[in-house]
Amino acid sequence: MKETDLGQPERRAKSEPKRKPEPKPKPKPKPESEREREREPEPQLRRELYAALAGAVRGEVAFDATARALNTMDASNYRRVPLGVVAPRDADDVAAALSVCAGLGVPVVARGGGTSIAGQATGTGVVLDFTRHMNRVESLDAETRTAVVQPGVVLDRLQEAAAPHGLRFGPDPSTHGRCTLGGMIGNNSCGSHSVAWGTTADSVRELSVLTARGDRLRPGPGWAGAPDGLRALVEGELKTLRTGFPALPRRISGYALDALLPERGADVARLLCGSEGTLGILTEAVVRLVEAPRARALAVLAYADESAAAEAAAGLLPHGPLTVEGMAADLVPPDAGLPRGGAWLFVETGGDTAAQARARAEAIARAADVTESLVVTDPATQRTLWRIREDASGTATRMPDGTEAWPGWEDCAVPPARLGAYLRDFRNLLTSHGLRGAPYGHFGDGCIHVRIDFDLLTPAGVGRFRAFSEELAELVVSHGGSLSGEHGDGQARAELLPKMYGAQVVGLFERVKDLWDPDGLLNPGTLVRPHRLDENLRFAVLPREPVDVEFGYPADGGDFAAAVRRCVGVAKCRTATAGGSSVMCPSFRVTGEEEHSTRGRARLLHEMLAGEVITDGWRSTEVRDALDLCLSCKGCRTDCPVGVDMATYKAEFLHHHYEGRRRPAAHYAMGWLPLWLRLVDRTRTARLVNFLASVRSLASLAKRLGGIAPEREIPRVAGETFSRWWARGGGTRTGSAGQLDAGGPPRPTVVLWPDTFTEHLSPSVGKAAVRVLEAAGLNVTPVTAGGRPSSRDPGVCCGLTYVSTGQLDRARTVMRRTLDLMDRLVDPLLDPLLDPASASGPPPVVVLEPSCAAALRTDLPELLPDDPRARRLAAAVVTFAEALERHAPHWTPPRLDRPVVGQTHCHQHAVLGDAADRRLREAAGLTGTLAGGCCGLAGNFGFEKGHYDVSTACAEEQLLPAVREAPDGTVILADGFSCRTQLHQTSRTRAHHLAEVLAEGLPTS
Repeated sequence: MKETDLGQPERRAKSEPKRKPEPKPKPKPKPESEREREREPEPQLRRELYAALAGAVRGEVAFDATARALNTMDASNYRRVPLGVVAPRDADDVAAALSVCAGLGVPVVARGGGTSIAGQATGTGVVLDFTRHMNRVESLDAETRTAVVQPGVVLDRLQEAAAPHGLRFGPDPSTHGRCTLGGMIGNNSCGSHSVAWGTTADSVRELSVLTARGDRLRPGPGWAGAPDGLRALVEGELKTLRTGFPALPRRISGYALDALLPERGADVARLLCGSEGTLGILTEAVVRLVEAPRARALAVLAYADESAAAEAAAGLLPHGPLTVEGMAADLVPPDAGLPRGGAWLFVETGGDTAAQARARAEAIARAADVTESLVVTDPATQRTLWRIREDASGTATRMPDGTEAWPGWEDCAVPPARLGAYLRDFRNLLTSHGLRGAPYGHFGDGCIHVRIDFDLLTPAGVGRFRAFSEELAELVVSHGGSLSGEHGDGQARAELLPKMYGAQVVGLFERVKDLWDPDGLLNPGTLVRPHRLDENLRFAVLPREPVDVEFGYPADGGDFAAAVRRCVGVAKCRTATAGGSSVMCPSFRVTGEEEHSTRGRARLLHEMLAGEVITDGWRSTEVRDALDLCLSCKGCRTDCPVGVDMATYKAEFLHHHYEGRRRPAAHYAMGWLPLWLRLVDRTRTARLVNFLASVRSLASLAKRLGGIAPEREIPRVAGETFSRWWARGGGTRTGSAGQLDAGGPPRPTVVLWPDTFTEHLSPSVGKAAVRVLEAAGLNVTPVTAGGRPSSRDPGVCCGLTYVSTGQLDRARTVMRRTLDLMDRLVDPLLDPLLDPASASGPPPVVVLEPSCAAALRTDLPELLPDDPRARRLAAAVVTFAEALERHAPHWTPPRLDRPVVGQTHCHQHAVLGDAADRRLREAAGLTGTLAGGCCGLAGNFGFEKGHYDVSTACAEEQLLPAVREAPDGTVILADGFSCRTQLHQTSRTRAHHLAEVLAEGLPTS
């Protein structure tokens, strides 16, 4: 059986009973290192294991290269290649998988959202993925304030179920939109509200757990669910348990054995919290809910620096805040709107009313010794500010100069009263090692997050990583702290637990592990008998020298591997809803599959470069198939906290994948769209083309030959292009003859870019834009051949369709030709129009199609990094709204006073920004908020065969519901041709470009 066959097993009927495995004698435990050596994955073992699991488990069993590659890493610095992945349907499936693995001596790792930062969600055996099936809130009892959940349920789904009852789950990590309850229990996660509601362990009542040998236990208080021998072991070590564990709110490191003390209720469930899947596999949990405040307020307190903020945090706790979060200026955007300072505390308060919550926040602000403060009660503004804090786990991965920074010492915790002193010592230690980091985190609990610019690519850098880690562990312990205050030990810190606990307590951890898991099958190398902190580093497998690529990757030093390394696994792309105006990642929200998330695709590209699991390099079918459903929406470029740009990576990959080979038909049909449309224009055959497209049999044949989805309609070509309209006298021509208005100053000149879509498919947009721009007092000069279409000049083109299909050589040729054409056509046109006294640079180039503007802003200079004309043109590009705001600031648009719905183009959101558009709509009285997400058509994507269902599902997420629910008289806005086409073809709705809407409101005379 080939490896590629291992992900396509024959499924047995669901009703077929599973045979109970014969009980096996319990062997004597072996040293962990010996057990690991015996489990080296062999092809024969993998085949045998796959066959056994496929026959025993009703859920999916995948041992193919894609499944393995997607699970080599979590959000840590570590990488381990699993044998395969199992997605169990229920507890019986988990038991069956454990039985097979135990019989073959194969390790098992439980995995939820894969956002663990210490490496505990990776392993070399079988990964159990609980997110596919075991992902439900099974019940919720508002009276007892409890819920029964499966391990794969995402925290936000539990919060949504609890919210109608005025309840919530207390702990809330910043990854709440994708982390799972199983992962939170495994790591004993906390989040920003732990000063009020504690850690996950404080919110767990009872667990359902399977041991590696198949025992079903129900851990809880009073020794419930304890394995044989645990109570006797604990009762023989009471003195050690009472004296060997530091008392602080964020002690996550090691096993919580002190929870088994009789005075603490001998709570076995609490012991399991933070055990990182090393003792048992969770299949269900009963969790406690808390009452959610009816109203909240946020006090933002500014301090001179982070040490001042840290020293102030503990003094705020007596006021009963819900959160006391800290951030320094190096992680805060300059336009964040925070009060003046070098560091800030975000202190949230709650109340039964908004006035009560505000009063509490104001009382804290008055009591705090701050440079400035701000109290925010508006929920939307609070969400905006909290987003800065939540994104810090990603933004912290880049230093201000672009240097990479990594986790590893992500979340040490000290007593809150010692936090200021600890931070000063921590900064000194960084400096002594020549390292940099930006601390932030849960100041009220004494827990600090930080990403540090370790060099994990060279032996010397890795050596410094180890030396720093050892010294930092000693520093944390000297302050009475815990090596982990939230994310667990994993591989990152477990090796150093003896510095915190001493040999006796660590030996006790090992004895407890052997009671629960005598065969050492559950997440070996984690917590006890650990892997070294400097082995299994995920960077070690990447090529040392940059690979040859087409794009410039200026933010990554031209190194494609560095660009791929941007993905650190925080998985913001795995959220189930787009949220507000965000876009990323539409294909994941439709399919729910990891390989269709930005992170999943980045993982496959990482493994492609590594060459161990994905072995075909640029020819990889695994990477190609995962990228196939990438819409190239560019949403990740902005929404991903670390700026992963999967649209660019996809174009790069497609270029190399098809280099020297025949491409899919759609690449020629739609990738060469500008060429075909220019041919139609030159031959004056638009009417004929439209007629042929209206004949069903001919249209079907054309779509089949062109790789176009049969469900799609072929858009109509305009009978007259924008350039021909202009050549026959379109516009008022306020050029050299009409530039001066009654002796007034020269009219500012803007160059209008006739993109392919405006030129050939929707020239009405260009006509409307000319009318509005001229009404605003601007002189409009389209980029046409001396004002006339020319049979010799092919016209300007941004190269977008060639880029999106990965035809980068051709894209570069088109771009260079465009730059030459701009030199030849634009400068002579502008010479008589520009005032020499005021002309300090090239005029603004107004691009009406957002995707084309984005291509000119980003793809053009990145594909032609050595051509200074590319950078000049990119800098000159403005959107329609930006042109009006910057160059006609005193113009007042027509007052329309109508509601609007629609969608901000995903490329505009990601690259261009829509602030100017929002202000323009407000000035025109166009009220309402445009939807986020992606329309799903996304240029060629939605037209390609096989993409129709995903394309329309993306539109159904936000856009189509918003349009259907809009009241009569609502304006449907969509600046992108793709967005307008999607609306027309899926809902028979006609949408308009903002220029068209404003033009309709202008006086007719």
